[in-house]
Amino acid sequence: MQLPFDSAQGKPSSPEFENRSNCHPDEGLQKLLNRLVIRIERDELVRKTTNHLRESLQANRVVLYYFYEQWQGQVTFESLSADEYSILGFTGPSGCFNHEYAALYLEGRVRAIADIELEPIQDCHRDFLRSMQVRANLVVPILIPRGLWGLLVAHHCQHPRDWTLTDIELGIEPRYV
Repeated sequence: MQLPFDSAQGKPSSPEFENRSNCHPDEGLQKLLNRLVIRIERDELVRKTTNHLRESLQANRVVLYYFYEQWQGQVTFESLSADEYSILGFTGPSGCFNHEYAALYLEGRVRAIADIELEPIQDCHRDFLRSMQVRANLVVPILIPRGLWGLLVAHHCQHPRDWTLTDIELGIEPRYV
């Protein structure tokens, strides 16, 4: 099939090829762009928050652990003191974080562990922390109206650390979304 050709314009003269510059922008595309801008702004806020928290706590790593399924999650953001501490994309061991832990965090529990080797925690939890080079951690729930969205976690990797009340208060500050 041959399309009619407008030799004066140098292009096909079919309606599909008409100039559409005078049409209104596609509303769907505009909505997509608006959502992208909101996401970029949110990501920048999370980056600034995790960086500020890591620097204030003088921790090796601060991560945002997002629950994408019932108590299955993944590290979606991180702020690092050195690249060697990167765990971006890590997921927790299946079944280790359960309804019992979730209920505690839903109630607003903040957990400060000075030394994972001495703390009475499940073996799967200790092994998971070891696999990420964690020696001490501070965990704060991120709560949204629907429930537990994720965890904001500070890791100290070189040695045990006694978290102070000031450290814990710093961690609690950004926890409600």
